[in-house]
Amino acid sequence: MSWHRKATARADGSVSRVVAGSGELAGALWAAVALLAGMGAVAVFSASAPLAMQQTIPPHFVRHAEAALLGVGLAIAASRLPLRAWHTLSLPLWLLSCGLLVATLVGGHSAGGARRWLALPGLGAAFQPAELAKLATLLAAAALLARSEGRRPLPPGRIAAALGLAALPASLCLLQPDFGNAVVLLSLVVLLLFVAGAPLRVLGVPAALGSLGVALYSWLQPYALRRWLGFLHPWVRADAEGFQLVQSFVAFGRGGLFGVGLGDGRQKLFYLSEAHTDFILSIIAEELGLVGVLVVLGAFAALALAGLRIALRSRERFALLAAFGMTALIVLPAALNAAVVMGLLPTKGLTLPFLSYGRSSLLVSFLAVGILAGIARHAEYPARRGESAP
Repeated sequence: MSWHRKATARADGSVSRVVAGSGELAGALWAAVALLAGMGAVAVFSASAPLAMQQTIPPHFVRHAEAALLGVGLAIAASRLPLRAWHTLSLPLWLLSCGLLVATLVGGHSAGGARRWLALPGLGAAFQPAELAKLATLLAAAALLARSEGRRPLPPGRIAAALGLAALPASLCLLQPDFGNAVVLLSLVVLLLFVAGAPLRVLGVPAALGSLGVALYSWLQPYALRRWLGFLHPWVRADAEGFQLVQSFVAFGRGGLFGVGLGDGRQKLFYLSEAHTDFILSIIAEELGLVGVLVVLGAFAALALAGLRIALRSRERFALLAAFGMTALIVLPAALNAAVVMGLLPTKGLTLPFLSYGRSSLLVSFLAVGILAGIARHAEYPARRGESAP
């Protein structure tokens, strides 16, 4: 066999392994999402049933299922969109999300002392633009940071520009007020900067300023200060700020190893307020036990591993950064939500992706998975020699 044929055979074998690996990663990604979405549907049905005792099927479950079906279609469509299209759309999508945040402040729907939802004309539904802002900001920051060479340090101006992309929507979130999503958005961009090559000593400055801002905001805003007090002394304040956290502890304690049985939980009977949203993991802990919680956390770990491997296999800098960003967009809020319900962090009002009732979060999470699957599919194109990546 000639040298050329041997080299070609080795290249074909290497490319075949890359293609197979990409397909396996995409399959693992979809499997983890299917497991989480399936458990989420069951958990939302169980947790929201007490809110509709006179109805066979809880309306919250119906709306959740409709959003999940729409999200699956959105994810499939997003996975088929060429990678260059996401690069081109990143800045317009960021501008759109900022515009929606401004519109929310002007004429959005107010509930619980916050103005976070924007009514969708003709659909009888509301959308939370902060969810879209997180995804759009990550894509815009990835497009901006992709302009730098991977082996060269990021220019200070580019780091400042990426932080500026995050600062505007985060500030608009604070005005709603939506402290949790503002902190998550800024944290996601800082993580993206670290992956893009920003030195830790440079990131230390915005991190210190951010910590100072969190402390100042918590001191000046009574509702934020109450959350800290409830977190630090939940049993002392069990009849006030610590009530929700104490009831979450009770749910975990009652669940034990295998749970009390699906549908047999008591904490959803108006002990845990809005149990189908932020504290859905507590309901899973009570009804399915530690085993159910570990299945949820294991599925998120599998999703994180698949997402990170997709990022590492990417041949283009934008694909790598976007894949990491979409993975972090799902995994970081999941970790924060789990930490909150277990009493490791103060309450932040964040949903558990794919499981909590929250149509905006569900749709954006599916969109992120679609983009991530599209990046994995993008790695298959060089399988044909002579073709360039799209």
